[in-house]
Amino acid sequence: MRYIRYAFLASLAVVLVTVALANRAPVTLHLLPEGLTGFLGFSWAVELPLFIVIFGAIIAGILIGFVWEWLREHRQRAEARAARRERDRLAREVEKLGGPLPEKGDDVLALIE
Repeated sequence: MRYIRYAFLASLAVVLVTVALANRAPVTLHLLPEGLTGFLGFSWAVELPLFIVIFGAIIAGILIGFVWEWLREHRQRAEARAARRERDRLAREVEKLGGPLPEKGDDVLALIE
């Protein structure tokens, strides 16, 4: 299984390097469209290689998806936390109410005695 993982990571690295080499041309990213920058009088732009923009967009999409899923699962985590607290409370109550547990032995020998 380890070799399959290494083969997958190596092929992924080859693909990423190939994409990076094929998309080295610089592109300009603007914060606002040109029509809006003339109206507001504020413009921010940065020039980056295209592969950085592509990889950054992929990473941003993955992070947004993780955060979205984490927020969506909030109800399940809250229910699990409440169930765990209830389980611990009931375990403490059983421990407090119960005496020593009977010894496990042979039922036939217990009947003879």
